[in-house]
Parts: sequence; C-alpha cells; structure tokens
Amino acid sequence: MMAILKRELKSYFLTPIGYIYMGFFLLVAGVFFTFGNLITRSSQYTGFLGGILFIYLFAVPLLTMRLFSEEKRQRTDQLLLTSPISIPEIVLGKFLAAFIVYLITLAITVMYALVVGFFGDLSFWETLGAYIGFIFLGASYISVGVFVSAGTENQLTSALVSFFSLLLIWLIDPISNSLPVELVAGVIFAGLLVLSLCGYIYLNTKNLYITVAVLLIGAIIIAAAYFIEKGVFIGFMRKFFSWFSLNKRYENFSMGLLKVDSLVYYLSFTGLFLFLTVRLIEKQRWV
Repeated sequence: MMAILKRELKSYFLTPIGYIYMGFFLLVAGVFFTFGNLITRSSQYTGFLGGILFIYLFAVPLLTMRLFSEEKRQRTDQLLLTSPISIPEIVLGKFLAAFIVYLITLAITVMYALVVGFFGDLSFWETLGAYIGFIFLGASYISVGVFVSAGTENQLTSALVSFFSLLLIWLIDPISNSLPVELVAGVIFAGLLVLSLCGYIYLNTKNLYITVAVLLIGAIIIAAAYFIEKGVFIGFMRKFFSWFSLNKRYENFSMGLLKVDSLVYYLSFTGLFLFLTVRLIEKQRWV
C-alpha cells in the first residue's frame, strides 16, 4: 500500500493536477475570506468555513478524477491489478494520497484563522470543531470520487460524474424538505422501497422464491407498522432522505459539538464507498 501511496503523491506534484486543485481551492477560499472577513472586519470565522463548503463540489472531482481513469486510459491498470499488491491496498493507497493532498490544502487555511484570532475574537472550539468536521466530510466526498473514477475511463467524465454525484448529495436537504409528510405518502414510499429491494434481489440472484419471500415479509412489516403505530409513516420520506445527508451532520461540528454518531456515520460512509470501489474493480478484473 505504501508503494501506491508514494506513487500517487508524487504524481499529484509531478503533474499539474495537484497544483490546479490546491490553487483553485485556495484562490476561491482567499476570495471568500477577503470579502467575508477582512473587508467587513468580521471575526465570524465559522461563517467563512461554511461558505467554502461549496467549493468541495468543484475541487474534489479535480482531486479524484485521474486516480483510476488515467490508469485505464494509459492501459497501466492491468499491470497494477496483476501486481502482488491486493486490490484493497491499491484502493486505500490511492484514497489516502488524495486525502493527504486534501489535508495539506485544508491546513493552509488555518492561517486565516490565525489572522482572525490575532486581530479579532476567534471562537476556538467552534473553529476546531468545524475543521474536524471538514476532515471527515472531505474523506466522505473523496470516497465518492474514488468510486466514480474506478468506473470511468476518462478524466473529464470522472470529474463530471463526481460533480453531479456530490451535487445530488448536497441537494438532499432542500429536496427532503420539499417532500410530502402525509401518512399515505409515507406508506406508498415504504412500499416502493420494498419493491426496489425485491427487484435488486431478483436481478442479483434470479431466485423467484427468495424475491417473493422478501416481498411478503416487507408487506407484513408495513401492515404491522400501519396498524400498530401509524405515526411511523408521517414524514417518513423526509426522514429517509435526510438520513443520507452529509452536510446536515456537519452543522454539529460547526457549532463546536463533536457527536460520536456523526463521526461514525462519516467513517461508515467512507468505508462503504471504498468497499464498493474494491468490488467494482474486482468485477471489472474478471469481465
């Protein structure tokens, strides 16, 4: 894994990608800091951090777009996959390389906090919590980019798909807030989830008996919940989609609150997409 990590770190700084990412991120962050804090003489540093959160939609795809897609373009992916290094080590090495570049860039912005602390009243714990949140949130975003890069053969395609994937994650909160909260809508949505699960099981197993069994179990659970506690389905759609929100959990960190459930969620989200990346590469390997 260390060989992959060193190789990828070198490639970031021997090619323009690393400099483009860092330059773009720091340029936009500098503009936000100048107009949001320096010109207005504001010491609300967490507001600046909340503002640059939007930059990740554009910066992370730049950081991850070449990780696997470039290997496929240059036809070096087969050499990599037939090396003694296991696929999980390859994925983890590439992920950590992108994550380290991300951390280096994020660490540079600490200078802005020092400026605010020197000339104004910096809220230390809120700032510290916000940076910790940025670390875990960034890891989650990068894991999505790594997964997308593993499924594409073109850097531009990888960047675009990563951008729209992160944009969808970004828009989960406003989308969920606009969804209906009525009881009937919740029951219908629960039924659609069961049908989707059955469809997925059938496509992967081709076993009709298992599919029908899952369908019956799901119908029984929905019926039991409806007659025992109807309130479960009120606002069910909103609760379901808001559970996938990454940015909503960041709000706790920006207030200086380190919640274990948010940390576990970010780590689980990152681990899930890295696992999916490994499975995707293994599937491509034997096709």
